[in-house]
Amino acid sequence: MRGIVAYGAYLPYWKIERAAIGEALGVPAGRGTRAVASYDEDTTSMGVEAARAALRALPAPAPGAVHFATTDPAYLDKTNATAIHAALALPPTTAAYDMLGAVRSAAGALRAALDARGAALAVASDVRVGLPGGADEREGGDGAVAFVLGEGAGGRPALAEPLGAASTTAEFLERWRLPGEAASRQWEERFGEAAYVPLGEAALAEALAQAGVAAAAVTRLVVAGPHGRAARRVAAAAGVKKDAVADDLTGLVGNCGAAHAGLLLADALDRAEADEVIAVVSLADGADATVWRTTPAVRERRQPVSVAAQIAGGTGRVAYHTWLTWRGFLRREPPRRPDPQPPEAPPAFRHEAWKFAFTGSRCLACGARHLPPQRVCVRCQAIDRMAPERMADVPATIATYTVDRLAFSPSPPMVVAVIDFDGGGRYQCELTDVDPKAVKIGDRVEMTFRRPLTAGGVHNYFWKARPLRA
Repeated sequence: MRGIVAYGAYLPYWKIERAAIGEALGVPAGRGTRAVASYDEDTTSMGVEAARAALRALPAPAPGAVHFATTDPAYLDKTNATAIHAALALPPTTAAYDMLGAVRSAAGALRAALDARGAALAVASDVRVGLPGGADEREGGDGAVAFVLGEGAGGRPALAEPLGAASTTAEFLERWRLPGEAASRQWEERFGEAAYVPLGEAALAEALAQAGVAAAAVTRLVVAGPHGRAARRVAAAAGVKKDAVADDLTGLVGNCGAAHAGLLLADALDRAEADEVIAVVSLADGADATVWRTTPAVRERRQPVSVAAQIAGGTGRVAYHTWLTWRGFLRREPPRRPDPQPPEAPPAFRHEAWKFAFTGSRCLACGARHLPPQRVCVRCQAIDRMAPERMADVPATIATYTVDRLAFSPSPPMVVAVIDFDGGGRYQCELTDVDPKAVKIGDRVEMTFRRPLTAGGVHNYFWKARPLRA
């Protein structure tokens, strides 16, 4: 039976205290924190990180399709899923599609991947913003999640199999954003609650009926959606045991929009044992409900770093004015230096394996690694005797570093390091998600896909190093 073969979630290193928002604006802002994508992250780069985590645990061939959902795409009139495809070094035969613009797009991406032939990858990622002082700014969150759907691998079952699914749809204006606008608008909250609750209850009831499962048998219930009150109402009326209702994580992460239901499902899979029944309800322009049963494979195929561990490891704190600058709400004077050179399409296309997949080369004569890839070996001078070698998942150690306080960075100072990869290969790159005062020679790092700059309307994606996540 088709089901979830592997999964991965990604939460940024940075957070902002809601109290800092309230202090800056002189308004109540609630308690807790929300996850904040760094200046060099967007929905595409975070989607890559979630997908990498999922594929690390995948005991099967590469997926045959990528479906990417977000409400905040890096590009319009261009497929964003192709950058994810390239960063994962997937074969050209793997299709890549976007599902953009609405929170419900994530449910569509998951359904498309579940209905596909062969293995398919569903990725949902969001950067949630709102006008300063508004509810979306305070209650939103940034993150990504990815699921590989297929028929198991090597004779082993999927880690979670679908038992039932149902959807309800209605046209009503509860949340919307016109093209070009920076923030969404929302109708009066009681209206959204009245519209969503019966849709959510009906979808969950039908999904449970298809599954042949009573509500009392559900061991974990996930209810997510941008309308928090409606989600809580649906969860309270579901008829499941009180301790089966999953924490929505909004106090620690915020609501991650298109990625949130999947993020909560990933957290449930992190904690689940075999033969648990997990029900997921997503409220967005209607309701989508799925019921899953975990298999014994859930124990051996959990994602490398759990959602809880990522929340605990997100220790970076960003000031409110810095966050506003990152998101473009506070325009600050740029450095008095030449404008950055925009990336050019032809060389980026020619060197896709290096630029997006971080693929170096290894000399077949002497075994030396080269980053970037070379034709001539620096050790034995052999010519054109190289084999490509992907380095994105190889950990490294800081050999030396410098803290540059003159180079331009939206998050100064810039930390640049020379790193030595396990098994050979040395490379100089920028460090990210790091406290400059805490960097030491000998620190362990891993590569992460980022968007260092945007110039001339073109995003320049490449790789940086960050402290190795436990």
